[in-house]
Amino acid sequence: MSYFPKLGSPWLSTQLKEFINLVKSLSVFLCIAFLLRASVVEAFKIPSSSMEPTLQIHDHILVNKLSYGLRLDPLTTESLAFFRLPKRGDVVVFKRHDDPKTIDDESDPNIIKRVIGLPGDEIEVRGTRVYINKEPYLADDVYAIWVDGGKKDFGPVRVPDDHVMLLGDNRDQSLDARFWETGPFLHVNHIKGRAFVIYWTWPPSFKRMFSIIR
Repeated sequence: MSYFPKLGSPWLSTQLKEFINLVKSLSVFLCIAFLLRASVVEAFKIPSSSMEPTLQIHDHILVNKLSYGLRLDPLTTESLAFFRLPKRGDVVVFKRHDDPKTIDDESDPNIIKRVIGLPGDEIEVRGTRVYINKEPYLADDVYAIWVDGGKKDFGPVRVPDDHVMLLGDNRDQSLDARFWETGPFLHVNHIKGRAFVIYWTWPPSFKRMFSIIR
């Protein structure tokens, strides 16, 4: 007596159909999840103290990848369609595509900094003060810290078209645009998106969780 269903039996045919439907459903779900991660929203973990006090080590954040353009990471390294320039003060996630270590490699850490210079701006750093077009950038006092009293003067430099200049909020502890060997500017197509919320912190801080990133 056989305990296995015969080929072509109604039971086997039903099970096979259910399995195929399950595979189809999982495939659709995985495709949707991939597209959402690639082009709409993605989670990132803060690896360093360069954005303190705004963002701290082990903060988990969400990034809006439709803020400035349409991307399909990791299939493309640049925006497929560009919508608008970042605003001054936006906190953005990007990769240095002029750095061989970050080209097409999603395993490498992403970088997060704040947009300071926009196309056409003249940027200068003297002591603990950032100057934009020769005027002190007063909004800097809201989020920036200088733990060593401003250890690197910089500029003046002028931001070229389609580029931005980025600094870390923890100014004396950030390897930001002031220190890049290939130049202090990033093409806007290489920005992955705008960080907009902290959804988890470690150790847990209910005061900071779900706070908007400004």
